[in-house]
Amino acid sequence: MTTYHHIPRRPRRLRLVGAAVTALVLAATGTATQAMAAQDTARKPQSAKTPPPPVPTLTWSDCQGGFECANADVPLDYREPKGRTITLAVVRKKAADPAKRKGTLFMQPGGPGNSGVDFVRNNYEDLPAALRDSFDVFGYDVRGVGRSSALTCFDDARYTKAVTDAKGVPGPDAFGPAVREAAEFNQACLDNSGQLLPYVGTEYVARDIDLLRQALGEEQLTYYGRSFGSYIGTVYAAMFPKRVRALSLDGAYDPYKYANRPYDYDRAQYLALDGAMSRFLDWCAADQVTCGFGDGDPRRAFEKLKSDLDANPVPTANGGQANGYTLVYRLMFNINEGKVIWPSLGAALKKAQLRDNTSFLLRPPSPASFDFLGPNVVVECVDKDYPKSLRKLQRNVTANAKDAPLLGPAMAYGPPTYDHQHATACVQWPAEKVSRYDGSFRARGSAPILVIGTTGDPDTPYQDAVALSRQLDNASLLTFQAEGHTAFGRSACATDAVVGYLVDLKVPASGTTCADETQPPSTTPKTAPPGTTLGELRNGVNERVERIGDVS
Repeated sequence: MTTYHHIPRRPRRLRLVGAAVTALVLAATGTATQAMAAQDTARKPQSAKTPPPPVPTLTWSDCQGGFECANADVPLDYREPKGRTITLAVVRKKAADPAKRKGTLFMQPGGPGNSGVDFVRNNYEDLPAALRDSFDVFGYDVRGVGRSSALTCFDDARYTKAVTDAKGVPGPDAFGPAVREAAEFNQACLDNSGQLLPYVGTEYVARDIDLLRQALGEEQLTYYGRSFGSYIGTVYAAMFPKRVRALSLDGAYDPYKYANRPYDYDRAQYLALDGAMSRFLDWCAADQVTCGFGDGDPRRAFEKLKSDLDANPVPTANGGQANGYTLVYRLMFNINEGKVIWPSLGAALKKAQLRDNTSFLLRPPSPASFDFLGPNVVVECVDKDYPKSLRKLQRNVTANAKDAPLLGPAMAYGPPTYDHQHATACVQWPAEKVSRYDGSFRARGSAPILVIGTTGDPDTPYQDAVALSRQLDNASLLTFQAEGHTAFGRSACATDAVVGYLVDLKVPASGTTCADETQPPSTTPKTAPPGTTLGELRNGVNERVERIGDVS
């Protein structure tokens, strides 16, 4: 296992160069009704006479471990390419074998909200040798994240209150408070990061990547993106299809639904997450000896556990409280590890049942988590086009909570945190969306693109990968038959396919299937299972996913 280097708390505020910063014209709204009345400002088209943005100059310096770091100044608003700028933090490690070097490999983590700098630093040593030999491995923190002018909405105290007050089993009147809290979150975003909000959407992120590609001297882009990183790669390909050398999109999004039919996108995610939890509980019932949770009826025991924790939260070591929402929040991320984690989930649920606060499922979200969660909400609210109707919001939230009963209600009525909890904020989003990309997603004329989907993925449903492979003009679909989120690093078959594609442009035949998932261990491991490769590559941010290795 490699060691995580956490993003420094509360990085400096937005660094703008050039003209003085002007305040947002759009005023904040204090109520849900007022917020819904705010209209998105139409995107100002770029004229043919608009000069191209200047390519940033990268001045590299040693930043330990053989890595080089630099800063890249890119336009804050691409409608004014020579106006104000925002500074992006970048990192690279040069190819281990210069004789085999083919160029630069961009590596993009999931999120939105994960640090690309940490992603590269933390996982470089676990990359297959062929990638380290063939490429300078490159990562960066996208605008609004980590060291690149991190967004702030709720402060730590307010976020702590929000997740402490949330319930694993919300009551029948939970909708109204959820809408009001989301409106408070939006107001906090305007108060703390209003200058940056309109400019963090994925169209501008893709434009940043193209400038970074040029700054690195690359004619075309070679790219691995997982989870939300797959959507960033998709938008890049759609905007710059001729500049694609190789794009591997793992845990892929259905881009059209994500951007333009967000309720449909959200619903599939609710059902995928609950389906994964349901299959885990079925395994638990079938193998009670290994699972150790549920006394013969783990589904009933799980429902009771959520209610019991809500009624009587468990004190945590740092003076906080863990309740039913805490349990659901941790399961939402940890279930992503697939079958290999199932015995550890059973043991952690048993500990929670015994009110043992050493259970990794009873760790409330921390300030380091909030650094990820705030940008996660903001970027998706900019990217997605939710109808401005509270009635429609209520119908969808109610349906999702009903049809995904294991984890769905806590997500549907909880505060704005991760994907499943964004609708209440995004319906009321009060800022401009000038950096949103809405299509098309064909990437006509691109080189072949590799799309990877995992059949039991709880986070990015498999049907999304199928949909993306059909929307792209030139794509090959690789399927991993497994539980868990993404395939690279969890499947030797999929990992080999990705390496062959990125290094030698060998595209697997569309329809290729990998079926080498690691099965549940016969006992709960005391240390993190080795998996296949890249164990931490699957996790992204330490505080986003508690690793098995933390189980005592």
